[in-house]
Amino acid sequence: MPQTFSGDTAWVLASTALVLLMTPGLAFFYGGMVRAKSVINMMLMSMSAIGIVTVLWVAYGYSLAFTDSGSKWIGKIAPSHLGSLVNDLANNGAKLAIPVLVFSAFQLMFAVITPALISGSIADRTKFVSWVVFVAIWVTVVYFPVAHWVFYFGNASADGKTITGAGWLAGLGVEDFAGGTAVHINAGAAALAMALLLGRRVGFRKEPMRPHSIPLVMIGAGLLWFGWFGFNAGSALSANGLAGLAFMNTQVATAAALAGWLIVERLRDGHATGLGAASGAVAGLVAITPACAFVTPTGSVFIGLIAGAICAYAVGLKYRFNFDDSLDVVGVHLVGGIVGTLSIGFFGAKAVNSVGLNGLFYGGDLTLLRLQATGAFAVLAFSFVMTLIIGKLIDLTLGLRIDRDAEVEGIDSTEHAETAYELDTRTGGGIFASASSKEA
Repeated sequence: MPQTFSGDTAWVLASTALVLLMTPGLAFFYGGMVRAKSVINMMLMSMSAIGIVTVLWVAYGYSLAFTDSGSKWIGKIAPSHLGSLVNDLANNGAKLAIPVLVFSAFQLMFAVITPALISGSIADRTKFVSWVVFVAIWVTVVYFPVAHWVFYFGNASADGKTITGAGWLAGLGVEDFAGGTAVHINAGAAALAMALLLGRRVGFRKEPMRPHSIPLVMIGAGLLWFGWFGFNAGSALSANGLAGLAFMNTQVATAAALAGWLIVERLRDGHATGLGAASGAVAGLVAITPACAFVTPTGSVFIGLIAGAICAYAVGLKYRFNFDDSLDVVGVHLVGGIVGTLSIGFFGAKAVNSVGLNGLFYGGDLTLLRLQATGAFAVLAFSFVMTLIIGKLIDLTLGLRIDRDAEVEGIDSTEHAETAYELDTRTGGGIFASASSKEA
C-alpha cells in the first residue's frame, strides 16, 4: 500500500465519526423543537437520511462528486469503483496522505446531514414515503453535483504539476473550507422551496407551536457543537496547524454567536431563552463553516456576533412573508450560510492561509467578495429551482402532504403508529401501564 501518515489518517477517521454523530444530534435538536405528537417523525426523517444516502454514495454518489469526468459540473456517472481503490491514496487537487476510502467516508457524512437539515422546514406535515423518495432524488441531482462544484479540486498528476477536472466553483477560486455553500446554503434554499410547496401547517400563527422539550434541543445542540469540530477541523484532511486554526475558530465563532443571539433576545424581548442559546450556537457553527480556515480567531469573534444577531432577526422572516419554515432552517442555515460565505470577503486573511486571498478588512480588494457572492447565490438559485421541480413532481405522483385530519391527530401516530411518550395517568405509563391494564 502507498505510504500514508498514520496521524492524518487517524484524525480524519475520528473526524468522520464526529460528523456522523451530528445527524443523530440534529435529530435530537429538531425532535425537541416540534410538538410532542411529531417527535418520532421528526427524528426518523434525520435518521433515515443516513440509510438512504450511504447506499447511494457507495452506488454512485462518490463517483459523481469526486471523479474527473472532464467536466466542471459533474463527475463520472458510473457505478462506484471504491472497492478497487482500497490500496490507493486520496487525490483531490493534490495527492493526499490518507487512503481514498477514508476520504470518501469523511465526505459521505457531509452528504448524509445535508438533506437531513431540510427536514426541519417541513415538520409535522410530510408523508414519510415522499420524504424518502425526495432524499434519494435530491442528493442525486442537487447535492452530488454541488459537492463536485465546491469540494472537488481536480485530479493531480503523479508529479503534482498538472491538475485536471476541478469543479466549477473550486476552480473559480471560491473559498469554502467545510461547506457553507454545498451544505448550508444548499439545504437552506431547498428548505425554503419545500416550505413554499407544502404550505403552512394547520393552525400556523393561530395555535401555539412551541418546542415540546427544550432539554432535547439543548442536548442536540451540544452534540452538533461537539461533532462540528470534525466537520470543520477534519476538513484540513491532516492533523496540522490548519486543523488547529479551524478548530479554534469553530469554538470562538460559535460562542460569540450564542452571545449575539441572546443579546438580541434580551434587548428585543426582555429575556434570554434556552432555545435562543441553542439556535445561536448553531447559527455560529453554520457561519464559521466556510470561513474557519481562512480567518483569524479575532475575525471569528466578529463573524459569530454578526451571524448570531442577524439570524436571531432572520427567523422572524417567516411571519413577515407568511411562509411556514417550521424549525427555522431558512433563518439559520440559509441566512447563516450566506453570512459566513460572504464574511470571507471581509475577514479573509492570507496570513493564516496562504491559499486564500485577503478580504477587504485585511488589505484586499473586491475580488474575493465577488467570488464569494458568486458561489453563494449560484448554489442558492440552483438548489431552490431544482428542489421546486423535484418537490412538485413528487407532489403530483405520491403527494407530499398528509391529510388535514392526520396532521391534527399527529403525524407520529398516523404515519408510524408510534408515539414518543406513552403515559398512563394511573400507573405512570409505558409497558408497565399496559401490563397493569391486562392484569386488571
